Amino acid sequence: MPTSRVSPVAESPAVAVSGLVMRYADKVAVDHLDLTVDRHTITAVLGPNGAGKTTTLETCEGYRRPQQGSVSVLGLDPQRQRRDLLPRIGVMLQDGGAWSGVRAMEMLRHIARLHADPLDVDTLGERLGLGDCGRTPYRRLSGGQQQRLKLAMAVVGRPELVFVDEPTAGMDPAARRTTWELLEEMRGDGVTVVLTTHHMDEAERLADWIHIIDHGQLIASGTPPELTRGGTSTIRLVVTKPFPEGAPGSLQEALGHRLDVRTISEVSLLITGPADSTTLATVSGWCERNGVLPESLHLGQRNLEDVFLELTGRELAGRGPAT
Repeated sequence: MPTSRVSPVAESPAVAVSGLVMRYADKVAVDHLDLTVDRHTITAVLGPNGAGKTTTLETCEGYRRPQQGSVSVLGLDPQRQRRDLLPRIGVMLQDGGAWSGVRAMEMLRHIARLHADPLDVDTLGERLGLGDCGRTPYRRLSGGQQQRLKLAMAVVGRPELVFVDEPTAGMDPAARRTTWELLEEMRGDGVTVVLTTHHMDEAERLADWIHIIDHGQLIASGTPPELTRGGTSTIRLVVTKPFPEGAPGSLQEALGHRLDVRTISEVSLLITGPADSTTLATVSGWCERNGVLPESLHLGQRNLEDVFLELTGRELAGRGPAT
């Protein structure tokens, strides 16, 4: 499915953020942030709730004016050159975007009529599984159906660059895979995709490049293999009830300095380092001595979620206040 009208001029990045500062009263949401998004890629921007990623992307989309620093999107200023930029980008909003009483396909047709050369609405609707719910009012759509409609609205105008926020939230596995395939096809057609997601497997599967933001600053960038490289093993210990007081320190002492014990939640610990079968035996023995009943004990290689925990000390949890 052809999806875009890609400009032949591709020397500059699709998105360039330089020294961006954004504040809410006394809170610094974005702190001298620098990042770029190369054209014709899927780039994931990840961060814990409150990290500043939503504010950053809303500034790139032209919804907010930079308080300090600069933002360039497709070589244009999202504020001063907004009229020139809007026909060339698509935005999948986190919330809203459609009237509560409008029928799904009516909304998609309305958005298509706003563009000079839209995709075929029926084909796109069928591809994203909107055919069966096309006459259902937006407010009665399931969360996954609303997400599919918002994605269709973002891409129907054949954008050169599309921002997609939590594109598969609430979707069943089949719809999620269809969405992944559509985004990959768009990249193949030359579209640049900027993705935010709370699903680490989604970022690891789709992204050519990943930026991780925390406390308004860029703390890591790279391809998924680059970020997870290093051969570090991990052990995930999940128990049936909260750990006793001092458990992480006690387990750390049992394992020694070559491994690191980090608390994920009151019932889950992450152990990283050169782990092997002896390490598993040590963890099991510690559980027995401390009256801890494991629900699961898994040894594996470090993945993107492990890297995220190591860098931020926080899980990439579900949605919270957007900042």
